[in-house]
Amino acid sequence: MTALPVPHRVVARRAESADTVTLRFEPVASALPDFLPGQFAMVHSFGRGEIPVSVSSVQATGGLAHTVRSVGAVSDGLCSARVGDVIGIRGPYGTGWDLERARGRDVVVVAGGIGLAPLRPLVLGALADRAAYRRVNVLIGARTPGDLISRTEMQGWATAYTGVTVDQPDADWRGDVGVVTQLLGRARFEPGGAWAFVCGPEPMIRATARELAHRGVRRDRIRVSLERNMRCATGHCGHCQLGPLLVCRDGPVVDWKRAEPLLSVREL
Repeated sequence: MTALPVPHRVVARRAESADTVTLRFEPVASALPDFLPGQFAMVHSFGRGEIPVSVSSVQATGGLAHTVRSVGAVSDGLCSARVGDVIGIRGPYGTGWDLERARGRDVVVVAGGIGLAPLRPLVLGALADRAAYRRVNVLIGARTPGDLISRTEMQGWATAYTGVTVDQPDADWRGDVGVVTQLLGRARFEPGGAWAFVCGPEPMIRATARELAHRGVRRDRIRVSLERNMRCATGHCGHCQLGPLLVCRDGPVVDWKRAEPLLSVREL
């Protein structure tokens, strides 16, 4: 982990949607330590600033990559980056998904919108070591078909069940319509022994985690990725405080047993 941005060159760029791109990087000189799925980096657009971005690919699943949605000056600068451009990256920071703890168990992955990006290396890791896990389920929700990311790639995922639903279909959509929790009834897993990994907007995380717990998945085996306003990434500035947690240091991935009482407090 480094406190200063390390120059990285963009070696590949894939447009995911109208406002979202995935950038793959290689170090210009020295490399950062390997990231774990679920961890994040502070990604620096020179002349604009830096923002926290979870990894959407790690060395074990194709090299370092970040998926960025344009929502402000820094993210707009990153989304505008082209192959050959240099940006700064510092990290790794935070906690990972810890997929190893699910070995020998059913796995349920639930993603909302761009929340699929931090879950992507976990899915690829589980599929690459397929014999280590029982059934792998991937459930994906998005606001519209145009907001889906990794859409072509997910068609090749050999999972027990992969379901996709959208809130607002277009004229060409032939899939499910509605919230992602409605797909849980089709997923193939034994709740008592399953591990679940959830990432997306906070209301979706709360609804999904509660439904998984209601179906019998242990709360300490439901892992969720929290999002707060992270500035320093080292636990010093306090901007990302969530009750007793500093999300950049104690998260972003925590178990639902720990997160539930915090996310149940209005406006915490």
